[in-house]
Order: sequence, then structure tokens, then C-alpha cells
Amino acid sequence: MTNISISEEIATACPDLHVLALSCDVCNSEPDERLWQEIADEEKAVRETVNLEQINKWLPIQATRQAYKRLGKDPNRYRPSSEALRRRILRGLPLYKVDTLVDLINLVSIRSGYSIGDADKIAGGSLVLGVGREGEIYHGIGRGELNIAGLPVYRDAVGGVGTPTSDEERTKIGLDTTHLLMIINGYSGLEGLEAAGKYAVGLLSKYVSAINMEAELVTAKDRTKITL
Repeated sequence: MTNISISEEIATACPDLHVLALSCDVCNSEPDERLWQEIADEEKAVRETVNLEQINKWLPIQATRQAYKRLGKDPNRYRPSSEALRRRILRGLPLYKVDTLVDLINLVSIRSGYSIGDADKIAGGSLVLGVGREGEIYHGIGRGELNIAGLPVYRDAVGGVGTPTSDEERTKIGLDTTHLLMIINGYSGLEGLEAAGKYAVGLLSKYVSAINMEAELVTAKDRTKITL
């Protein structure tokens, strides 16, 4: 399991933050139609139960937006990924088909409201969650160079790898990915986080034959191995 720690700067601004990290070996594939039926069912449920005005008031999303504000970032310009996905559904826009792993992670984010980081090729074996700096170079997946100043950002030995708005091109998942690190960011606290993790584990086992699963709950004070 990659060693994950939370900086004092983040801990002070986001005292309720709990991070659930999942590590496993996987077999990725082109988009899976069975998974996309589950995604279609979730899209239908969102359209039937949520409207645009309610999205940013849902606690997991609201808490992530509040974290942005405390760190100096406008969450209306740099939306958390979970919010952006739900807004896309309610605007009637199709979700992107990428590959089974990425599509699966997007489904967990839509269902749970958490912004989720996913990565391959971490440099140095550890990640630290800090705050983006002015002028820091970061290439969001499919977004080009992204201004991450004021965003929570995970960094490895080379630089930034993930924010709640977008992960970095350098460590992105591909069809050749055989090891997954999934990071579920609970800025609203512990409640609901393990349920999201269990849902993710079920999907990972079903669609990408996940094995050697490890899970840890990380706070600013400690790391605890858990079973999901």
C-alpha cells in the first residue's frame, strides 16, 4: 500500500477529512456493457431524485466545496469531479466512456458524492496531501495545464498526481494498468465513507477481477488498516 499522509495545512483547513485508500491488482479492459447498464441505472436514479439546485447541497459535495473555499479556490470555476459528473447527467449530456476502471470509479463517485482519485505509476512509494501553489505545473487529464493553486493536491516524489477536480496525466490509468490505487476523499468526515468503499470493492471484484485488496483509513493523525 502506498504511504499516504495529510499535511498540517490541509488538516487545519479540513479538520473532518478522512481518506479511504484502496489498493489492488486488476485486469482492466475496454468499456464493459454490463457496467454501463449499471451506470445507466444510476443516471436514471439521479434524474428522478435530484435537481441541479440540490447537487452542491449534498453533504459530501458541499464539504469538498467548502474545503476549496477555505483554501482559496472558487468551487464554481473548479468543480469537484463528483459534482461535475452529476451536473453532466442532469444537463442531459452523455458520460465519457474511457475504460472499465475509469468508468467504474466514476460510477462510485456519482453514487457516493465523493471525489475519487485513481492512479498508476506513483513515483517514490508515498503521497502527501497538500495545497497547490501558484505556478505549479499540473496537467489535468483531458484538460491540459490546470491552475491548481488553492486546490487540495496529492504529490508523489515527482509532483502533483491528483486533485478532487482532475487527476494528472502522468499517473493516469490506461488499458495496461495492472495495479490500482483508489483514494476516496471524505471531506465531510467518516460517515458514509466505508459504505462507498464496500461498493467500490464489489465493483472492482465483479468487473476487473481485483485481487490482493488492501484498504486503509487515513487521517492527519493516523493510518488504520481496515477490511471492507
